[in-house]
Amino acid sequence: MTRDEATNKIEEACKVIALEMMKVTPAARHLDDEETTADVVKAAYQLTIELEVIKKKLIKLKGRDDSAEL
Repeated sequence: MTRDEATNKIEEACKVIALEMMKVTPAARHLDDEETTADVVKAAYQLTIELEVIKKKLIKLKGRDDSAEL
């Protein structure tokens, strides 16, 4: 697998995960348990932050690839 293929696979997985994560918070609000809902929403937020870290790292890596061609 090439770097581009790996990057594309990771980006696609991040997109899928992000779309699924968008379903978590609305569903958590119907758990009828304030403490559990708060914990789920907090954890979902943290996961979203970590996904953004991955995406930013890939963007940075692509930027290095582009600058190497100059």
